[in-house]
Amino acid sequence: MGKYADELKKSMEYLNSKKDTIFLGQSVGCPGTGMTQSFSNCDKDRLIELPVIEETQMGMSIGLSLQGWVPISMYPRWNFLLLATNQLINHLDRIPLYSEYVPKVIIRTSIGSERPFHPQHQHVGDFTDAFKLMFKTVNIVRLDEPEQIYDEYVKAYDSKYSTVLVEWGDYLGEK
Repeated sequence: MGKYADELKKSMEYLNSKKDTIFLGQSVGCPGTGMTQSFSNCDKDRLIELPVIEETQMGMSIGLSLQGWVPISMYPRWNFLLLATNQLINHLDRIPLYSEYVPKVIIRTSIGSERPFHPQHQHVGDFTDAFKLMFKTVNIVRLDEPEQIYDEYVKAYDSKYSTVLVEWGDYLGEK
């Protein structure tokens, strides 16, 4: 594991130290992606493994947030998060604009790795810039360097609003 992966693991340990956090998504409790290892020191009873139900996962995350939790909602690739766009844009991002509620969800996603093999284009998209144009209240940060990671996860936790943190799958073993 490189520094990039170490910083992700340290960030998840920090979030796990907060009593109001809960982790949900694909490969949080069971092996399956390069992101799985970052949850190895998290409390197992706070890891909610979900099947491939992206829009429902975002709806669950919003509901948990409205009940006082800070969900860390994990989507292994941007291409999967696209399937939750309705909930992400029309609900999570817009609720603070038309109500007194301000749901806070920390969303982890990744630009899929292309090395050592390319899994094809449906798994390696980077939609960060497009979503920046759509968001009104949700913060979005692409994590290009290991030195950014921990501080950005702390900022996401401390923020009043939701944050999407975009990781690089290739950097888990390269940086």
